[in-house]
Amino acid sequence: MPGEVPLVRQAREGPVLTLTLDSPSNRNALSRRLLAELGSGLRDAGADPDVRVVVLSGTGAAFCSGLDLRERLHPPPGEPPTTLAEVLSSIVALPQPVVARVNGHVRAGGMGLVCAADLAVAARDATFGFSEVRVGVAPAVIAVPALRRMGRRAFDRYALTGDVFGAAEAAAAGVLTDAVEDAEALDRWVAEVVGSLLRSAPSALTATKSLPELLARPWSEALDVAARLSESLFGADAGAEGMSAFLEKRRPSWVVEWPPRPRD
Repeated sequence: MPGEVPLVRQAREGPVLTLTLDSPSNRNALSRRLLAELGSGLRDAGADPDVRVVVLSGTGAAFCSGLDLRERLHPPPGEPPTTLAEVLSSIVALPQPVVARVNGHVRAGGMGLVCAADLAVAARDATFGFSEVRVGVAPAVIAVPALRRMGRRAFDRYALTGDVFGAAEAAAAGVLTDAVEDAEALDRWVAEVVGSLLRSAPSALTATKSLPELLARPWSEALDVAARLSESLFGADAGAEGMSAFLEKRRPSWVVEWPPRPRD
C-alpha cells in the first residue's frame, strides 16, 4: 500500500541488484507482503537485461525465519498474491545467477530461499534448521530445492529431527557453497564471487543454470539436448566474441570490473 515501508529493499549498483529482506521485527518472516515484494523484485530483475547478478540478503540477526506463522494461523482474507513456491520457482528460473548472502540465522522457508539460490555463503555463527516438524508440519515446499542441493542422508538427518545445525555443517551438507569466519569475510566472499560472475557472458550463465535439468532426462536424451545447446552457444554472438577475445588476448566485451573503482 502507498506509504508503507518496503519489507524488501532494492539497491542497484551497476549490473548488480541486491534484494534485502528488511523485516527484522519478525526475523524476516515470509509474510504475504514480503513474499509479494520479493516476487516482484525477482520478476523485475529477470526482465531487466542490464541486471547481471542478483544478491539476496537480510537485515538483523536472521536471514529468514520461514513463513509468518501468526499470519498463517490467522490468515487475512483473500488468496495470497504470491506463494513461497512461486518465489522459489522465480529464483531458479531467473536468467541471472542469484547469490544468497546469508547474514544470519535461517529456518524453515528461509532454507528454501538459500537452497534455491545458485550460490550461498554464511558466516560461521549463522545457524540453520528445518523447524517444520517441531510445529506439526512438514518442509514440503522447501524440500524441492533442498533435495537438489543436499544428499538424502543429510536431508533426513536435519529435516526429520528439526535439529539446529551450524554453517560448517550446512556447507558440508550442500545447503551452502561456503562458510566464512565473519561479516567482513562474508562481504569479501560475495564481492569476489560477483566479480567472477561479471567476467562471464550473461547468456553463458543462463545456459549453465539450466544444465542441472539434464539430470532428469535419460542419458542419451540428455547428451542430445546438451550437444544441441553447446552447438547453439558456439554459434551465437557471445561464443564468437569469447573465442575471438581469447585468441586476441583481450577481455571480452561483457566483462565488468568489480568491485567498481572509487570515483575521484
